[in-house]
Amino acid sequence: MNARRAAADLVVAVLDERRALDEALAATPSFAALEGRDRAFARALATATLRRLGSIDAVLARFLERPLPDTAWHGRAMLRIGAAQLLVLETPPHAAVGETVETANGMREARGFAKLINAVLRKVSREGAEIFAAQADGADLPAWLYARWRASYGDEAAASIARMLREEPPLDLSVKQDAAGWAERLGGALTPTGSVRTSAAGVDSLPGFADGAWWVQDAAAALPAKLLGDVRGRTVADLCAAPGGKTLQLANAGAIVTAVDRAPERLERLRENLARTQLEATVRAADVLKLRTKTPFDAILLDAPCTSTGTLRRHPDVAWLRRPTDIRALAELQTQLLDAAAGMVGTGGTLVYAVCSLEPEEGPGVVADALSSGAWKRSPVGFGEIAGADAFITPDGDLRTLPSQWADSGGLDGFYAARLTRL
Repeated sequence: MNARRAAADLVVAVLDERRALDEALAATPSFAALEGRDRAFARALATATLRRLGSIDAVLARFLERPLPDTAWHGRAMLRIGAAQLLVLETPPHAAVGETVETANGMREARGFAKLINAVLRKVSREGAEIFAAQADGADLPAWLYARWRASYGDEAAASIARMLREEPPLDLSVKQDAAGWAERLGGALTPTGSVRTSAAGVDSLPGFADGAWWVQDAAAALPAKLLGDVRGRTVADLCAAPGGKTLQLANAGAIVTAVDRAPERLERLRENLARTQLEATVRAADVLKLRTKTPFDAILLDAPCTSTGTLRRHPDVAWLRRPTDIRALAELQTQLLDAAAGMVGTGGTLVYAVCSLEPEEGPGVVADALSSGAWKRSPVGFGEIAGADAFITPDGDLRTLPSQWADSGGLDGFYAARLTRL
């Protein structure tokens, strides 16, 4: 099966069928039929197309006399992935144009657009690079989302975030022990907060994977669990736990962990990682809003479902799947989850609330509601408390990371985390 055909099918699944890319990878036959390098290329091509979609579409619009019909899903997708090869992956023009057109000719859904695709991509190969480079910082984001970031963080910060989101991110790993040694073995480096950062590819073939010496986890995602401090021998609930990076962190730190998530299929990945790393945790498939516990936990980590707008470096599809109305709906769910968690921890117990969202309503807004409920008080994060994290501490004593931070080494995901104490 042709990798370009699979990439087009993935782009259609995200943009026209409104499915998350991770879901589409598992459900797209043309992708499932690929192996090895072809599979990696198809995924990289689809991701590059989604990451630079706004700029790609702006270039294509300059060379199209009229927009394609709304129903021309695959014709449009083939144009986009052809342009992505030329403008983002810098594939030689003869290969990018010729093989994209050949693929379109072999597709019933795109065959009628093959001549148009050929003509447009040839123009893109000659004149598109300059147009592509001239696109504004926010061109690759939905206008409503970029406007929100400008309002929340200012024009300069929003532009810096947008520029970082255009770059392929490095691979971050959390290591069971000897992080410095593993950084050397994997040809990477330690981040200021202790994660191993590498540009190596093929995760499951890297040294240490099969032995369970480490797991993939963005450096920002590794911070919330550290807010719980020394958890050795303490009972900790990891709520909304899948896919499980924080569960592994807590178990590796010596906590007695109960990992809870409502999606049994997502918990399977968590169980696989526990088995691979030889770490222990109790895994429960349950809805946190309905969960009842006989004995309070000593501490809770709630990494709540959110818009995930902080993760666009790794998941560019999220930008095109979200709608403005999602923010309020998810903030309401997050408040409900925090209320439910109040019944699971005793007086004086600690809760860390975290979201991988850049939207203030999902971070400080939810925490403000929790504090006003009278069930919690803030336990501010102190300078020097977490190695390398001082730049992330807000005036209120919470943590806020932005994708534009650590720009020289590849950035990091946007996370918000607050530490609360049960009253």
